[in-house]
Amino acid sequence: MSLPPVNSTHRLHSYLIRRIALSAMLLLVIPAVRAQKAAPAGEKSGATPEGNVENGKKIFTKDGCYECHGREGQGASQGAGPRIGPSQRFIRPFINYVRQPTGQMPPYTAAVISDQELADIYAYLQSRSRATPSKDIPLLNQ
Repeated sequence: MSLPPVNSTHRLHSYLIRRIALSAMLLLVIPAVRAQKAAPAGEKSGATPEGNVENGKKIFTKDGCYECHGREGQGASQGAGPRIGPSQRFIRPFINYVRQPTGQMPPYTAAVISDQELADIYAYLQSRSRATPSKDIPLLNQ
């Protein structure tokens, strides 16, 4: 017993559906691949400037960042500014947050502070020593 002949209209319809599905997938996948190549995991993108620790310290002080975040980025005891010290892992989220913060912090646009200046502040904060874990402080473990 043989199969009935396949309708050419049905074949054309199936072909068009496959082509549309493939095109839709490519439209979704290609931008995602480009985004991954543009900002690899190490944050070494051509758009991200290298920071200068000494200049970052000067800007952090001059622009008053320390007033809310403390001189070491440890956060303020009064709760005004959160800890931003060396725990920051990547520079790009740091810059994005400064540009569009949540909470009480005002946004700092590129007209107010450049990406280079933020990279310098980030480098300064990364140079600060990490806080001693509470388990390593004898007085706290009595």
